[in-house]
Amino acid sequence: MDGSFQIEAARSHYAKSGAADAAFRAEVDDFLDTALTDELRAAGRATTGLKSSPEACAAWRAILLERGWVAPSWPIEHGGAGWSTAQRLYFENASAARDAPILQSSGIRTIGPLIIAEGTQAQKDRYLPPILSGAHEWCQGFSEPQAGSDLSALSLRAERDGDNFILTGSKLWTSFANYATHMFLLARSDPASSAGRGLVFLLVEMDQPGIEVRPIRFIDGACETNEVFFNGVRTPAADRIGDVGEGWKAAKRLMEIARSNNTTTGLLRRAVRAAQQGAAAAGAVDDEMHARLASLVLRLDAFEALEAHVAAGGIAIGPAPATSALKLMATELHQAITEIGLEVAPHTAFAQEKYFATRAATIYSGTSEVHRNILARAIGCP
Repeated sequence: MDGSFQIEAARSHYAKSGAADAAFRAEVDDFLDTALTDELRAAGRATTGLKSSPEACAAWRAILLERGWVAPSWPIEHGGAGWSTAQRLYFENASAARDAPILQSSGIRTIGPLIIAEGTQAQKDRYLPPILSGAHEWCQGFSEPQAGSDLSALSLRAERDGDNFILTGSKLWTSFANYATHMFLLARSDPASSAGRGLVFLLVEMDQPGIEVRPIRFIDGACETNEVFFNGVRTPAADRIGDVGEGWKAAKRLMEIARSNNTTTGLLRRAVRAAQQGAAAAGAVDDEMHARLASLVLRLDAFEALEAHVAAGGIAIGPAPATSALKLMATELHQAITEIGLEVAPHTAFAQEKYFATRAATIYSGTSEVHRNILARAIGCP
């Protein structure tokens, strides 16, 4: 899952009936075996959260960018590889099997696809190249102290002042805001509005005067999420997706993208392999454990098949509930994997950190309960 959109443009010359053919697989394997250094593999193996170390990400991104593979599912005309779902999944799984660093870029996976789909030509020209190069790192400003799963209850104010908006308020649980250069956010442009009405979707530079970022330390010691305060921040009104007052439409499209990418197939396969290795090192692979690990692999294979089915438009529900199904399955499976990983290796730092890092997986991008409600409505439940 990479939060991409259906691409109707021409695919790479390797695409044949949507399958990753032998020539493509051979090229991917040769590239990964050659490009991944011992240091990059070590960084990938050490990753317990959603992204590898900044140094490893920068080095691996530069290699992928030179090859033209940093944005697997972006259209070719926007600098992407233009791969099919089968090709992308093969690359993702092959990268995971070789412990490549995890990029998990919000620019590549979420706001980039939204700008391609909904942005102006000027926004595409301005933002897409630095997203690809890594010059821009993006974070998502949605949740607020009183607006978590009920996102439409947000209250960050966007007061119009000529060609600018003045932002006042705060965001909470903002992943990677502590080193992001840009944020895409929702704000309330009509103070008399409520729920999803009267909102604006803005693209904001993080070095603006009046922005303060305060990291939040997780139980595992990491600081991946942050509070962000806006104290009279001026930002151009032109830096928005969609019309003023219609930000909820852009946000819903963005959430469809984001909910399909926060737990990738490759991330799950890395976690399974770590659990298998932990069990083997601890001498804990008896018949019962072998069956439990095999069950996780079967669930992962089923999830990957569903992902490919959804990407092909072969599921009889809309895109929003389909991405809810993917997010729900992926995050709950990730937690199940890391629970076994901790069970078999309870005293290792990696298993502990990985377990704690996944506790929030069924909360961010909508709780499991929210997604079950979305799915229930999609199939006609009262």
